[in-house]
Amino acid sequence: MKLKLLLFSLVVALSIVSCSKKSDPVPNPTPPTPNPPSIPTPPTRTAWVPGTFKIVAYMPSYKDPATVDDSKYKMITHLLYAFINPNVSGDGSLNTVLQPTRFTTVITKAKNYGVKTGISVSGDKNIFATIAASASARTKFTTQVVAFVKNNNLDGADIDWEYPTAADASADNFVLLMQELSIALHAEGKFLSAAVTPGVYAGNIKNGMKPEAFQYIDFLNLMQYDGPNYDTTEPLNHASMKLTLKSLDVYLVEKGLPKEKAILGIPLYGENAGGGAIAYRDIEASGANVYLNIAKVNGLNYGYNGIELIWQKAQLAKERCNGIMFWEFSFDSNSSKSLIKAANDQLGRTYN
Repeated sequence: MKLKLLLFSLVVALSIVSCSKKSDPVPNPTPPTPNPPSIPTPPTRTAWVPGTFKIVAYMPSYKDPATVDDSKYKMITHLLYAFINPNVSGDGSLNTVLQPTRFTTVITKAKNYGVKTGISVSGDKNIFATIAASASARTKFTTQVVAFVKNNNLDGADIDWEYPTAADASADNFVLLMQELSIALHAEGKFLSAAVTPGVYAGNIKNGMKPEAFQYIDFLNLMQYDGPNYDTTEPLNHASMKLTLKSLDVYLVEKGLPKEKAILGIPLYGENAGGGAIAYRDIEASGANVYLNIAKVNGLNYGYNGIELIWQKAQLAKERCNGIMFWEFSFDSNSSKSLIKAANDQLGRTYN
């Protein structure tokens, strides 16, 4: 009897345990923790060798110098203040009215960090064409550019003529203007640079940059941007690697530009499908993955050069060129994800 009672009790107990397990609620699984964006591996970095390699940044006169942290000046070798303009008369005279406080602040900071300084001259292409076509206007222009450089204790001048063209005499006259500027600036120990077309599209603009001018210019800032849809695999990236490689082939191979004069231009801004622009600092502030080349900000997609592409272009410049150029200084962020910093890191350059 005791044995039967014991067996009965055991069966009841097991039944209770079994029912208890079936009625227990199934626990909700813990949701997986999202993985942060993976950080790409930069290309193999070689040691930085001090020399003539240039890191050029344009700083517009219409931007507040306070937007650029002082530490960023350690990351460049040349600063081009932009812009002064030729007068609309086309007689070669210059409109040198600047915001003097901003100009003085930027140039002083650059000099304090050992950065070479220059003034960039920009203006309407037709005004440039008129000046370059006249011997007297070329001379007046040259005289006033050199005077501005000397009076402000700058290291050189940059010409941003967008663009001379083979459709008329401006291509040949550009060569004459560069020759006169070169002779006058070099006599004062000053440099001459020029911002030029990327040259990736066949036609008169590409052919307007004649190799005969190269001998007079110390370095060419190749503006390898503003080319949306050039690479159909990433149509919003207006400064794709495909565009950069083609531009270098045009200048270094087709046109015979010496490597030591080639400066690879990099944008510090993005563009949307409508042509609207946004500074890289705002792309970063939006929380976008800045290692990529596309970001959605305020509902719009922007194509730009992310950190990984900056690494690749800096390495390419180290191998095929003699410098990199950024448009423009205040578009970059001042954080650890600064694009200028990323380029310096890939170059192996110390900036502390």
